[in-house]
Amino acid sequence: MKAVIQRVSEASVTIDGLKVASIATGLVVLIGMEEADNQEDINWLTSKIANLRIFGDENGVMNLSVKEVEGELIVVSQFTLHAQTKKGNRPSYIKAARPEIAIPLYESFVKQMEVEIGKKVQTGQFGADMKVALVNDGPVTIIIDTKNKE
Repeated sequence: MKAVIQRVSEASVTIDGLKVASIATGLVVLIGMEEADNQEDINWLTSKIANLRIFGDENGVMNLSVKEVEGELIVVSQFTLHAQTKKGNRPSYIKAARPEIAIPLYESFVKQMEVEIGKKVQTGQFGADMKVALVNDGPVTIIIDTKNKE
């Protein structure tokens, strides 16, 4: 499971001209699932994201989590995070999980993320052509791969 976490001052997701998600201060999490992912990956990653100390405290030091600042989340599925670009110029997505595996993992991830932060998580729509707009605050962008826990 790969995630790109962006600290934002505002963000939204639009599908077919309709805004389906909108937040102020919080995180946009782009999440890509692969065949080998499981509930253990979900539990580890959601806990890590909820507790990342990437928001400024009263001294402007990144010392607070999204939970501590009562921030919001938008989670967006993005299979392209598993692009392999070693050969040629056309990315291969062979490592990305097929929808019948990825959708239940994605739904479980969103539910567990809600448990971790104690509030509703907004989402895009799995498999849809989404327009994600955001103001990356900082900018702060963190990339996490559950298969490479460093």
